[in-house]
Amino acid sequence: GSAGRGAGVLGGSAASSRCRYHVFLSFRGETRKAFTDHLYIALDHAGYHTFRDNNEIERGESINSELEKAIQQSRISIIVFSKDYASSKACLYELLIILQCSRTSGQVVLPIFYDVDPTEVRNQTDSFSESFAGYEEQLKPETNYGRKMELAKKVRVWREALKEVVDLAGISRPEKFPLESLRLVSVHDIFLVIITCRQESKFIKQIVKVIGDKLSRTIMSVAMYPVGIRSQAKAINLWLQDASMDVSAYAIWGMGGLGKTTIAKYVYNLNFHRFADSSFLANIREVSKQPRGLIQLQSQLLSDILKRRKDRITTVDEGIVKIKDAICAKRVLLVLDDVDDVEQLNAILGMCDWLYPGSKIIITMRHEWLLKPHAVYKIHEIEKLDDEASIKLFSWHAFGQEYPTEQYMEHSQRVVHHCGGLPLALQVLASFLSRKTLDIWDSALAKLQAIPNSQIIEKLKISYDSLEDDHDKNLFLHIACFFCGEDKYFVVKVLDACGFYSYIGIQNLVDRCLVTINNEDKIMMHQLIQDMGREIVRQESPKEPAKRSRLYMASSAILFGTEGNDGMNTSMHLLNSLGALKVLNLCYSRKLMETPDFSGFRNLERLILKGCQSLLGVGETIGFLERLALLNLEDCKNLRKLPKNISMLQLLETLIISDCSNLDEFPTELTKMESLKECFNLVTEGTSFVLIEHNILEDKFGRGRLFSIRLLEERSRSNGGDRESDECGFGGATGRRAASIGGGGGGQEEEPVSSHDPVVAAEEGSG
Repeated sequence: GSAGRGAGVLGGSAASSRCRYHVFLSFRGETRKAFTDHLYIALDHAGYHTFRDNNEIERGESINSELEKAIQQSRISIIVFSKDYASSKACLYELLIILQCSRTSGQVVLPIFYDVDPTEVRNQTDSFSESFAGYEEQLKPETNYGRKMELAKKVRVWREALKEVVDLAGISRPEKFPLESLRLVSVHDIFLVIITCRQESKFIKQIVKVIGDKLSRTIMSVAMYPVGIRSQAKAINLWLQDASMDVSAYAIWGMGGLGKTTIAKYVYNLNFHRFADSSFLANIREVSKQPRGLIQLQSQLLSDILKRRKDRITTVDEGIVKIKDAICAKRVLLVLDDVDDVEQLNAILGMCDWLYPGSKIIITMRHEWLLKPHAVYKIHEIEKLDDEASIKLFSWHAFGQEYPTEQYMEHSQRVVHHCGGLPLALQVLASFLSRKTLDIWDSALAKLQAIPNSQIIEKLKISYDSLEDDHDKNLFLHIACFFCGEDKYFVVKVLDACGFYSYIGIQNLVDRCLVTINNEDKIMMHQLIQDMGREIVRQESPKEPAKRSRLYMASSAILFGTEGNDGMNTSMHLLNSLGALKVLNLCYSRKLMETPDFSGFRNLERLILKGCQSLLGVGETIGFLERLALLNLEDCKNLRKLPKNISMLQLLETLIISDCSNLDEFPTELTKMESLKECFNLVTEGTSFVLIEHNILEDKFGRGRLFSIRLLEERSRSNGGDRESDECGFGGATGRRAASIGGGGGGQEEEPVSSHDPVVAAEEGSG
């Protein structure tokens, strides 16, 4: 066959294939030179690109690939059912493809019953019965069991398809039609045109009008490579296709860059034709910021629903009244994209009880708290892409194929790991790296570790900018720099002591998808969200770290990890300018051999040196840290001694020296420290280290007081993130098998010890 007029792309569709045609005509040859020819000419004159097969001979038992492709690339399929329609297997194959496109890509189906009753089609009676009787006869002489079962299955599927195309419209057997009449019935997504006369021109005009109404609705442009969208949209599609007459709303919620708007466009394209009218209000957050922005959105909604030029609206209140009148009389589908304020919902939507029964609303947002007062909302939280979908999406954008070439596979996997399942990041970086050499890839990946991609950061930063005050913004930056992966209770304790209102602040961050709380009550953050927070801090002073509000990375802030004396002197000068610093986290600075002069850190409360495996000793100036409450030296494997004037730390409560396997001097001055409540240290079999602690603590706590040495179970790091900075302990014995030594006096009840825990306990002076 040959195509009808026009081959240009008509617009995006919900499927990955693009629409080339407005209309596909499916018909039996008996109507070709009469009704179908007249309809084709009318559609052509109306400017609609229409595909019809011009081959008049029987096409056999299947349809060619060109015909199948034409169906898939059409926005509307018109099926002209005539008396001999079912006698053509090719027509029945076309019907199957058309219904499949209706289910998967939102294609509009318009059946026209030409001189046949819909019940003849549904029940396969009269001429349709004769056609299927012929197919049943073909089964009888077939001796090959496989071929016989295959044909029987085809006949069953054809019968079901004919029933489906009528039943979806809810048609019952019609009464006698007046001569020269047309009946147009619309229920859900199928439109039936029943023709019972020979004067067809007026009916064809009405059919063209119906086509025009359906095509006038704007199809939203969806992602070029919609990887992972269909699975995310499945539940929303089922909800939209529910025939219930309840009014309800569905919120698509999640962090920036996950594809909320893309999924909303996808389900809108699939389902808008199921409703009398529809409207997709895009980018509400940005539009509402403009002068008369809310009024502009109200006008757009009224124009979409009422099918006329935008009404003049002078105030938001006037717009609310007009919207109420417009949406109360018919079943509508509304999509409100990127809502970030209750005022926007009230101005555009008002109350759900305004809506006509069966209407549906979809809202995309980053802020879950907007919906909490409204019980009628369903909430769908968008999930990150898994590794398989991520590599596919990245590959399509970078290489134009499903998987990367072998040469680029390892580099592609590194990019995918960096993106953490965020579609926006995958697309941006793929587009940037496309057609670049491996040297460029290596350089770009190295740069991303220090300076995140600005396009991704700006998109993610929208949620940060929406925080209501400096309190929550500073709280977020503290967590991004220091507390990702830490226990929520510990973080609250630290930040509350710094003047924050941490519980309400953390909840505000959760509501905006900036942080999550996992099953172990740890505060977690998407890697790119953390990068965004740290980049905000870096931008405060890109070249002079000392002028930033926070220092967090040993590798980037010329901290003690630099080689040579010049680097050390620069680092010491930098840190000594930070007299107001309360928390200094230098964990995993593997080239750090000695600590700086601490005399300028009078306000320091927590010093974390975990994993500094080149550190040989802690300088005596640590005695100047009058407010230090925690000192974490875990896994400093080359540390040989602690300074004697550690006893000057009058507020030190917690000392962590787990895995300091070369520590051979444990100062007896610790016995003078009344403030010390916890000391965590590795129990190493075959050494006298436990005995040393035993003697020290016996002196410290005195005779008649109970103490114990307990082996702690190793704590899982499965939720601690991949970066070493997330494993830095701010308190408690973390990560290694450790012994906890603590006084049992003071009126506190001793914790029960299970039989499998090795315990050394002594009670002095008990006789």
